[in-house]
Amino acid sequence: MTNKEILHSNILGEGKPFIILHGFLGMSDNWKTLGNQFSEAGFQVHLVDQRNHGRSFHSDVFNYEVLVEDLKNYCEAHHLGDIVLLGHSMGGKTAMLFATEYPELVSKLIIADISPRFYPIHHDAILDGLSSLNFEELKTRGAADKVLANFVSEPGTRQFLLKNLYWIEKGKLALRINLEALKENVSEVGEALPMHAKFDKDTLFLRGDKSEYIALQDEALITRHFPLAKITTIANAGHWLHAENPEDFYKAVIDFVN
Repeated sequence: MTNKEILHSNILGEGKPFIILHGFLGMSDNWKTLGNQFSEAGFQVHLVDQRNHGRSFHSDVFNYEVLVEDLKNYCEAHHLGDIVLLGHSMGGKTAMLFATEYPELVSKLIIADISPRFYPIHHDAILDGLSSLNFEELKTRGAADKVLANFVSEPGTRQFLLKNLYWIEKGKLALRINLEALKENVSEVGEALPMHAKFDKDTLFLRGDKSEYIALQDEALITRHFPLAKITTIANAGHWLHAENPEDFYKAVIDFVN
C-alpha cells in the first residue's frame, strides 16, 4: 500500500468544505441524513470513511498519526482548505489531532462526545461478537443479528454494527471493516491527545446528556488543548448523540459554524 491511497468519501452539495469523520466501527453512511442537511445549508459536505472502515482501503497500520496523514492526503487530493471539521468519538480524536497538527487547514472544529483524555479498551464484547460471525453459515442479516445478540444486548448498537455487512458475492455476506487490523490495534483507539497539542481557533465540544464520554473533570483538559472551546450538552442523547437527537445536534452545529 502506498501512503498516498486516498480515503473513500461521499461528497454532497457545494460551498465551504465541511468534513465529517465517523467513529470506531462506523462509516460515512451513518452521517448521510445530517450530511444532506448540512449541504442544504450551503456547505460542500465530505462524508469520509477512515482507513479500515467503510469503503476505504485496508492496512495493518492503524493509529491516530496515520489517520491524520490520511486526512491530510485527502485534503490535498481534493484541494481543500479552510475546512469545517467534525468528528465523532474515534473520528473526534482524529479531528483533534489533525487540527492541532494542521491548524492552517481548519477554520472551525466540532468534536462529538469524546474528550482528549485516554480511554481504556471497552470494545471487547463487540469485537468478540463480530469475530464470531461465520459467513460460511450465516446467510441473512437476521441470522447475524441473532449471533451478535449473544455479545451485544442493545438492539440499536447491533443495528449500527450490522451496517458493516455487505454482499461480497451472490449469497455470501462479509464485513466491510478490516476486523483483524482493528482488533490488533484496538488499544490505539483510546489514546490521549499528545500533551503539547493545541488548537487556538473556534472549537465546539458536544456531549450527550446520557453519555459518560465527556465528564465534568474533562473540561479543564479540553480548555488546555482548545482554549476557545465551548462545551454544549445535547439532551436526550447518549454516545450516538447525532443519531439519538439529530434535531438538537444539527441546530448546535449550524449555530456554531454560522
